[in-house]
Amino acid sequence: MSATRIKDIARLAGVSTATVSHVINKTRFVTDETKLRVLTTIDKVGYTPNIHARNLASGQSRTLGLIISDITNPFFPDLVKSIQEKSLELGYDVIVLNTNYEPERDVPYVQRLLELQVRGVMILTTEMDLSVIERLSSRRIAVAFLDIGKVGPHTSNIRVDYEHGVHEAVEHLLQLGHRQIAFISGPVHFKSAEFRRTAYISTMKQHRGSLRTEPVIFEGDFKLESGERAVKELLALKTRPTAIIAANDLMAIGALRELGRAGFRVPKDVSVVGFDDIWLAKLTEPPLTTVMIPRAEIGAAAVEAVLRNKAEADRPGHEIRIPTQLLVRESTGSAPLID
Repeated sequence: MSATRIKDIARLAGVSTATVSHVINKTRFVTDETKLRVLTTIDKVGYTPNIHARNLASGQSRTLGLIISDITNPFFPDLVKSIQEKSLELGYDVIVLNTNYEPERDVPYVQRLLELQVRGVMILTTEMDLSVIERLSSRRIAVAFLDIGKVGPHTSNIRVDYEHGVHEAVEHLLQLGHRQIAFISGPVHFKSAEFRRTAYISTMKQHRGSLRTEPVIFEGDFKLESGERAVKELLALKTRPTAIIAANDLMAIGALRELGRAGFRVPKDVSVVGFDDIWLAKLTEPPLTTVMIPRAEIGAAAVEAVLRNKAEADRPGHEIRIPTQLLVRESTGSAPLID
């Protein structure tokens, strides 16, 4: 807003130019009566604030950057929605950038966000070019990572308890009598995939004496088609599994599809467990048993973390733990009798 327009609105509303500025920028308390008078005047003259100019003038950006892995994966739209809602509640806008699981996009994305003078950056991806950490740190930009970061100056890491979720899933299937449980993992070079895979192996080893086979793992890519490919390979094994755990719901849905094509009934012949609890999990046939990751909690934690890191620049960031929970639906049942 130009100085002239500030004066115009202040004159029409019968307040000072400072009061108009405080109403627009939400920088100080203004009585409801005065605020309403200013906002009504702004609406009457048809004023739209120039956010970039306002940020430059105040030196305080009201914009946050968000980098995610795959906007087509239903896990991420839910996460973006929760971040936008929390940011709006706190008076911030969000710029969303999608890597499509390609870490080489991180550097140009971060450079763009720096040019836009964002207040903080949330990197909620399964992959990352580690050089961006130094780039952001050197500019004293507040950052929140998902699983892949380390706590440090201006930096917090949100850590999902994948291990507990996988442990719950394996124990659930064991209680149903399954002793041949296969696992469809994500790409091994992704941290979140590594955590889930390691938890599966660890939990299976705890029950080694009662299992009929060694842990069986197929490496997928978090996409539906790799769940289909995994089932084709698993069904070709001499000793096929009676239960399958997938490292995310999309691969689990792919597994359900391929099992149906091959003539197997779920859960009578094979039980299936997913991970994430995307909205599609309730709509599969049968509805998918899955490990729920609370995206709303992650989103709120990410926004609060970057703003806290900015406000407490002289202190280290925080390690924020996010719990998981097994949701039992109809895709798991008692193990079939095998001769």
